Amino acid sequence: MDAIVPRWEWRTFGKGVDAIEASSPGVFTGEAHVSKERYFLGPAGGNVKVRDGLMDVKVLRETNADGLERWEPVLKTGFPLAQDDLRVVIEALGMLMPTLERDAYSFDEMRAVLDGSVREIEITKRRVRGSIGGCMAEIAEVDALGATARTFAIESEDPDAVVTALHERGLSEVPNVSYPRELASIYGTARPRYAVIDVGTNSVKFRVAERDGAKWHPVVDRAEVTRLGEGLHEGGGISQAATARTAEAIAGMADEAQRDGAVQIAAVGTAGLRAATNSDEVLATIRERSGVTVEVISGDEEGRLAYVAVRAGLPSVGGSLVVFDTGGGSSQFTFGEGDRVVDRFSVQVGAVRYTEAFGLDGAVSADTVADARAAIAGDLERIAGRQTPDALVGLGGGITNMTAVMLELDPYDPDRVQGATLTAEEVDRQIERYRGTDADGRRGIAGLQPKRAEVILAGACVVRTVMDLLGVPELTVSDRGIRHGVFLDRFGG
Repeated sequence: MDAIVPRWEWRTFGKGVDAIEASSPGVFTGEAHVSKERYFLGPAGGNVKVRDGLMDVKVLRETNADGLERWEPVLKTGFPLAQDDLRVVIEALGMLMPTLERDAYSFDEMRAVLDGSVREIEITKRRVRGSIGGCMAEIAEVDALGATARTFAIESEDPDAVVTALHERGLSEVPNVSYPRELASIYGTARPRYAVIDVGTNSVKFRVAERDGAKWHPVVDRAEVTRLGEGLHEGGGISQAATARTAEAIAGMADEAQRDGAVQIAAVGTAGLRAATNSDEVLATIRERSGVTVEVISGDEEGRLAYVAVRAGLPSVGGSLVVFDTGGGSSQFTFGEGDRVVDRFSVQVGAVRYTEAFGLDGAVSADTVADARAAIAGDLERIAGRQTPDALVGLGGGITNMTAVMLELDPYDPDRVQGATLTAEEVDRQIERYRGTDADGRRGIAGLQPKRAEVILAGACVVRTVMDLLGVPELTVSDRGIRHGVFLDRFGG
């Protein structure tokens, strides 16, 4: 393939395209190009199609803060496909890699390998292209499954030019919808399903949900403790054992998402992957084992996504608001007023670090807890002395597990956890309970996820210290975390 120039793309479908065309006189007057195409829809959401006899594959590499998508062409070739080319197709679809025995594959042989694991849909496109604000623009009519839809797209190497063109046409708040997402939504179901995988330092969280109008209905929502950051220290790397555990868990989640009919998977990684010196190797292992590409997001982005999730899930919480998400490797803080974010940042304050530094996975003295809390307070100096907010909202596995213990939930009930109140007195009570026994003893506590037994005391100490520094006697608990924020951000609210 020729050298690839990254382009930022935006697309919409629906009746609004007529108005866009009417407001752009003389732009879309060229000859229409007609093509018949066959799309393959898989859980990873890659743009995989056969057009004019060529296998054409693009992969979503990045979504920026304005919602523009950077799709990278990774394959455009004829049949038969070389074995390595078929591997590119399978990875873009998000399938588990099967054993490939042939050196080359015809179209029918490729379909036999896919073996019904992905959806196929034939469409006809009539495209007319033009230029808007220095950007390439396109209006197309798409015939699929007996229905016709119009679509408008605009793209450029310069994302600011795309944003300006959208703003001038009043489209800034309209969701960006790619071909794979739109086709999946009309393929025999009124409720397209999507999946999010959140790869944290201590656990991997997994959510599959289907969309019905403006509402999301959960299909799967669970977490698996893999301890990715076990033994990870500043300037160090993630161990092979932790990598293998996490890659295996993600592979299982990707397989489950595919069985559940998810048409796209978004996967993000947080503090552990940000800090590790061997992140690239870990990400490559995860991709090879599961077919999932994990995007490592910044601490600021993590805080923004948490705020998005909280505002959507707890609309009654208003005034000055602090949202914090404490995990295994870091804590994210977002300060806001209503829907407006005032400040956000991430600090290296996570339960795994203090567990290992102070031996908090076992029974410890009150003095040891006091020393741990003093160290945590020192590392949280960035929030000290700030004005007490009207509301403090906490999220993350540590906080939701503490709430489940308070409510003695067995099994876990997310609806009872969402919006619950966790007081300083309750956190103190749990700290005393956890410090008096080792991890094995903690596993018998109703509501506590057994695999969190080692880190729960450190997590409780972080929570209590945050409340102390901000001067709040209680916090509101959000069961909606980063994975929910990613859903709203990537797949629409």
